[in-house]
Amino acid sequence: MQVRLEDAPTMNPNKQEITALITPVTAEFQDEARALASEGRETKALSRLRKASGPGLLEARAALAVLESGRTLPVDYPQALENLRSLAPDLTAEMTALLAVGDQTAAIKLLRDRTDIDLAGGYHLTQELAARQA
Repeated sequence: MQVRLEDAPTMNPNKQEITALITPVTAEFQDEARALASEGRETKALSRLRKASGPGLLEARAALAVLESGRTLPVDYPQALENLRSLAPDLTAEMTALLAVGDQTAAIKLLRDRTDIDLAGGYHLTQELAARQA
């Protein structure tokens, strides 16, 4: 299930929520975190999410809230990019403009400034956006 803006935890998602919704997590880790949370083992669920994708604690909490609401996180960067386009169309447009002039580094920096995505995630998401432009 793809996350759309209207499905976001709040109408104006914060940095942690956006980061959670643009950070891929395998279906296996999502299922495991969901099961742990349903057993009342939230700390272990957060730990699994952090291990799976490397987000900070706030991003992991936002990701767990998504999972507990019955929705899913992206499992790959194409899904993550679709979420980014839905959640932050202005950011996506700015990144696209930077990529159009060949400034991938600035596009990654902009993404990381506006979200809390890690460097590797920012690189891969920017690469996905660049590939879709070609």
